[in-house]
Amino acid sequence: MTTTVVRAACPHDCPDTCAMLVTVENGVATKVRGDPDHPTTAGVLCTKVARYTERTYHPERLLYPMRRTGPKGLGRFERISWDEALDTIAERLKAVAAREPQAILPYSYAGTMGLVQGDSMSARFFHKLGASRLERTICASAGAAGITYTLGGKVGMDVEQFQDAKVILIWGGNPIASNVHFWMRAVEAKRRGALLVAIDPYRSLTAEKCQIHIAPLPGTDAALALGMMHILIRDDLLDHDYIARHTLGFDDLKARALEWTPQRTAEICGIPVEQVEQLAHLYGGAARGGDPVAIRLNYGLQRVRGGGMAVRNVCCLPALVGAWRHAAGGVQLSATDSFPKNTPALQRPDLLPGPLPRSINMSTIGDDLLRLASPEFGPRIDAVIVYNSNPVAVAPESPKVARGFAREDLFTVVLEHFQTDTADYADILLPATTQLEHADVHLAYGHLYMVANNPAIAPMGEAKPNTEIFRLLAARMGLDDACFADTDDDIAAEAFNKADPRAAHFDWQALKQRGWSKLAIPDVPYAEGGFPTPSGKCEFYSARMLADGLDPLPAYIPPYESAASNPELARRYPLAMISPPARNFLNSTFVNVQSLRSTEGEPHLDLHPQDAAARGIADGDRVRIRNDRGVFSARARVTANTRPGLVVGLSIWWKKLASDGRNANELTSQRLTDMGRAPTFYDVLVEVEKTGSDE
Repeated sequence: MTTTVVRAACPHDCPDTCAMLVTVENGVATKVRGDPDHPTTAGVLCTKVARYTERTYHPERLLYPMRRTGPKGLGRFERISWDEALDTIAERLKAVAAREPQAILPYSYAGTMGLVQGDSMSARFFHKLGASRLERTICASAGAAGITYTLGGKVGMDVEQFQDAKVILIWGGNPIASNVHFWMRAVEAKRRGALLVAIDPYRSLTAEKCQIHIAPLPGTDAALALGMMHILIRDDLLDHDYIARHTLGFDDLKARALEWTPQRTAEICGIPVEQVEQLAHLYGGAARGGDPVAIRLNYGLQRVRGGGMAVRNVCCLPALVGAWRHAAGGVQLSATDSFPKNTPALQRPDLLPGPLPRSINMSTIGDDLLRLASPEFGPRIDAVIVYNSNPVAVAPESPKVARGFAREDLFTVVLEHFQTDTADYADILLPATTQLEHADVHLAYGHLYMVANNPAIAPMGEAKPNTEIFRLLAARMGLDDACFADTDDDIAAEAFNKADPRAAHFDWQALKQRGWSKLAIPDVPYAEGGFPTPSGKCEFYSARMLADGLDPLPAYIPPYESAASNPELARRYPLAMISPPARNFLNSTFVNVQSLRSTEGEPHLDLHPQDAAARGIADGDRVRIRNDRGVFSARARVTANTRPGLVVGLSIWWKKLASDGRNANELTSQRLTDMGRAPTFYDVLVEVEKTGSDE
């Protein structure tokens, strides 16, 4: 028997980007484990990725090119050859491009976070064609806008410092399910005497483990941050020296924050006024005493109308109390902009024609697939190539998304590992390799390491890497630019800008051997300011926001759908709904892994005992959740983990694997956030009723 251990990286949409070791016996991957030497991974994988071989060798893996034989959406296919698949795709795309290249749309997101298999060769292909560009907004763009206006980019604390903090606010996230390696640091901080505070409308697994849980109404986090600012200023829990030297616009911020009394804040947030006071004093008091205070900010609070502003407001707090003076102080949302990613080399935007093709927002794909040509919109979308995504399951207002993909005149190509909800609508379905079968290089949004992925096994069946599929398509389309001949190693070697001192040591061949390498960034990067904003300071007042037509100061933007902002709608649909990730799924990935789906059981809806009693619903009853956009069904779980007026549907189930063929995105809206043009998944009002069927 020949046994080898291959260095790899987890590719999934998670802050942790784990360094992995893959055991291969006689060409078969038998075990995937965390690299014990990688400081962040520390030998630990989440329950999902620990079972990666189960996913790679899944009996339902797509192994051959397929052509649709039945109506769209039914998932009926026949096997064809790669030559036949590529010739068919090239013929159809050439015909569309001859009429109007912008009628072709790529649709992708973070099915893999790799810089090679994510968007390198694919971006080159679509740029050269002159296809419509895709705004990739579906997860993080609202928060990215908010933090960029304030701190200058998606930058912040090093996760490896959190264990030394004395107060940690875990705001808008459930890291036990979605950021386990940060949670390990938080638990260590707690063991050393730190106070952990969860701020989340839902008493999640994480909130249960924190000493304090504060449950504001969905969409009110910006108000809570303003209330904290009010108390910090009122009670002089400020670092005046840091404010004077390293911030911009404090006097304007002070005037705004003083409008947000604890009483007003508590009323907006639906929490006791004592909790507002307690939170501000815990945070500001510890900082005033010289202790490091840290905020782990996540994406839950940004998926509402004012989500970008909510992130901005929270990101102002560390500068007010001087938290950035400590390695274990500050805020972390995403570390992406800490990496000097070499986008021009990876994606070759120079291939784009002039003028630039139009841009389509992936979060409004339901409407956009149904639009006719117009001067405002441009040409109708005639062809979609989907890779690294499952929009029929994950995009908002799912009934419209499905109707769009069901168009008989829409040519759809899907690159996939499995026959997902979206794959069922494909005209041509192409088998893609998994992370164990191709090379890639990764940055992370939760730590500061570049990580290499070496292929551990040969591709299953006739599966090909995304890069190879787009190379072959480029050749079939007659695109002969030299960049389409670049190998995956060629692309990976250009992934980071070595002229930047943070990555001057980057060498792809060395990284493949070592597995990972940390960026050269100081432990306390903003102790003396130096933020990547235009001013070099934390910008409480943002001239860029004003120029973009936004309020330049921290503000509160109420939800689209709430009892306070839309009382007429709330009379018909009195319950707010959020749909955070289930612990055993990652967005819609892993839903078809039987062991993980068995652990989740079936789609559930958590509702408070008061709301259940008012509707005659008992624990375990089948319920129907509805609003004007749609309906889905789930099994009721009556629990005080929700607050009154809130229901929680852990997601995202493949629709075909739910008993009624639907999921929570039947009810979500295509309305966008205040900044970043992101979706408002958690800005939803619904009604719930008991039903005796699985409708």
